[in-house]
Amino acid sequence: MAAKGLKTLIRLSKWNVDEKQRILVALQGREDEILDMIRREEEQLKEEQRLASEDSTGIGFAYGNYANAWLNRRQQLFNALEAVREEIIRARDALAEAFNELKTYEITQRERERRAQAERDKKEQNFMDEIGLNLYRRKGREES
Repeated sequence: MAAKGLKTLIRLSKWNVDEKQRILVALQGREDEILDMIRREEEQLKEEQRLASEDSTGIGFAYGNYANAWLNRRQQLFNALEAVREEIIRARDALAEAFNELKTYEITQRERERRAQAERDKKEQNFMDEIGLNLYRRKGREES
């Protein structure tokens, strides 16, 4: 019964590790998305700066408002990036903890199996010794 319970714990722990890995991958994907958004925003800013420098009468006046909005958007993206990175750190810690728990169960299972095999080997050796001893005794009686 205990072996069955431990196998169930191992299966559950494997599922838990897989789930934590999926969460970590999703967070890393979100981090990549935010970094890509920051890169695109910076490229768009450069393009707006180029356009504003070429046409100071029309777009140049609106550029100031655009730059302020861009700075706010950039700050929001960096805040989101920081928050995601903190979540990634927590997710990595949770994954490491789940993995350690899984390994503990697996090591315990292997040790139980090793002990059970050693016990079976010992019983088999005792049985074989008993057979050998009985054969020796019979042979001794037959010779007398």
